[in-house]
Order: sequence, then structure tokens, then C-alpha cells
Amino acid sequence: MGTVFKGEKRFKSLMAKAEREGWRKLPIGERTARFGKAMLSVPYVNYTLEVHDRIESPVVNLDGMDCWTYYENALGMARLLAYKPGPYSKGDLLHMIELERYRSGRCTGSYLSRMHHLEEVFYDNQKRGLATNVTANLPGACRMQREMKYMTSAWRDYRYLRNNRDLIPKMAQIEKRITCLPFYHIPKSRVRSVEKYLKDGDICAITTTWKHSYTSHVGLIVKQGGRARFMHATSQRSKGRKMVLDAPISDYLRGSSKHAGIVICRPKDLPPSGFW
Repeated sequence: MGTVFKGEKRFKSLMAKAEREGWRKLPIGERTARFGKAMLSVPYVNYTLEVHDRIESPVVNLDGMDCWTYYENALGMARLLAYKPGPYSKGDLLHMIELERYRSGRCTGSYLSRMHHLEEVFYDNQKRGLATNVTANLPGACRMQREMKYMTSAWRDYRYLRNNRDLIPKMAQIEKRITCLPFYHIPKSRVRSVEKYLKDGDICAITTTWKHSYTSHVGLIVKQGGRARFMHATSQRSKGRKMVLDAPISDYLRGSSKHAGIVICRPKDLPPSGFW
């Protein structure tokens, strides 16, 4: 547990705050946004899931997060709050993360049981009834088509692939399957007009202009003053390399020529556990 869970003090403090302030009564999106806001200023740290050369396990690190683990942790705690009554254990949150992060909601101990592409996460979670990818139903949505192969191309960047090269052909097969998934996004030029349809706690993935990937970044939507602001973990030193509540999403996209648009996935609660 010392390897796969870090930040127990913050976890207990956040869950206590949520119970004390009645967050359980809020919709799942608002709950997720509350947890995200409560973790603003936590440092940005990459590769926190790479904890072993071969054995894969659900991992939580609340003391340092990247863009993906930031949204997962906020959503995991939001779901946990409504899923079962306290007291909450580290294993409870790891279970929430496993349901979100792993194909069909189950970690087998294999690196390939983890979904490494947001495109597959959104597809798999929608298939299991855990979320709805609303992108195709938003005004201005259009389909993208890419040949996915960024992990197999950059396998040296991934600890598990470096230490077990037999996984690379299997990862190539996974990326080939993802290439065939129907994928829609809202182009950057049309995002301002769809801000009014976005909700607190929506998972917002940033699509990229790079030809071998669909998405390059992810965060959460927070509605403020009629705008949809982007809350995310940033690696930019100018923004402090931490969790930040950034500009409205359409303004954020204009900050880089590599940003192509957005994908919006709307999470759902789990059925309540039998512990209630």
C-alpha cells in the first residue's frame, strides 16, 4: 500500500470536508468540481503510475498529479462519497480508480489491462454506463480520423514497455483498435458557442493537431459567470506546474496552435453499495 497510495492525509481531509459540507447531496458533476477545486495548487508530477517494471496495479498519488490522474482522483472521490458511507479507506478510492482506469473496470496485474488512451476510456466507460460522451450531440461536432500509434512509437518513454518489449506488439494491436473507434470533437473555432452546454465536472479532453493521436491533455470544466473555465494540472512553469483553475476553455485553446478542439465526457454515479 505504501507503493500504490500516497497522500493519505489529504485524502482523509478531503473526504471529511466533503461530508462536513454536505457535498454528497450535489450532482456528480458538481461534486467532482468541488474535489478538483479543493486540490488546486497540488504540484504537477508526471509518471506517478509507473511504480514497477512489470506488475500493474491501481495507483493513487494525491501529493502530485498529472492532468489525467487529477481528473481521475477528483472523480473517484466524488463517486466514493455517494457510493458508500464512511469511514473511507485507501482501498475504497483505489477501487474507484480501478473502475475508471482499467478496461471493463478490472486490473489483471498486466500493464495492458490499463487503458492508456482517453479515447478508449471514454468509449469503455460509456459502454459500461459510467459516463456519456456528449460530444457528437453538441453543435458543430465533427468526426476526426487518426492512425493511433504514439505509445508504440515512443515506447522508450514508458517504464513497463522498456522493461517488457513483448508488450509492444500487443500495444500496437490496441492502438489499431482505437484507430477504428468513432471519434468526434468540437473544433477550436466552434468551442465558444458550445460553452453554454457544458456543465460543472465535465471531463474535457483537448484534441491535438498531431497526426498520430487524438488527444494531448485533459481537465475538468467549471462554470463561472456564464463561462466554462478549464481546471487542469499544468506542466507549464509560467503557471506554476500545479493544479490550476485556468481561463475559459475557448480562450485556453487559443493559447497554442497545437490545440485542435475539445471532447466532452459526462461522468455518472455508480449504483450505491450495499453498505448503505
